[in-house]
Amino acid sequence: MMKKILLVLILLTGTLSASAQFEKGKKHLSTALTGLNLQYSGEQKFRFGLDANAGYFIDDCLMLRAQVGYNHTKESDDFNFGVGARYYFDQCGVFLGAGATYIHYSPKSNDFAIPVEVGYAFFINKHLTIEPAAYYQMSVDDFSNKSTVGLKVGLGFYF
Repeated sequence: MMKKILLVLILLTGTLSASAQFEKGKKHLSTALTGLNLQYSGEQKFRFGLDANAGYFIDDCLMLRAQVGYNHTKESDDFNFGVGARYYFDQCGVFLGAGATYIHYSPKSNDFAIPVEVGYAFFINKHLTIEPAAYYQMSVDDFSNKSTVGLKVGLGFYF
């Protein structure tokens, strides 16, 4: 019984401390490893990537974000940048994000994509989070071969 009460108190404390981080005017910086050999598309089977993000809460639980990224595959390397929004549900850390991304594969090959993600901001302390997420990125150029689905793990800082 005591263990259950202690667990509930820990969860409540984590949720209450997290809620203050999703308020209007707060800022967010993060980096994420993408792909992790768990991303798949029809054209390039597996890839590894690194993303950097910056965000600003324009309202409680609603953050606008900017993103830059690099992806490496056996066949090529690509760079991307984009903008989007992320909404946090009930101040508990669960989020849903969407946006628009420009991808530069080579001088003659570029793409525009629409990424959607769902994840969780797990607070390690008052400012630092681990943010696992699942994502789907729909390619406008070649839907069946360049659209991707995958997992990513990020490290976020809310201030």
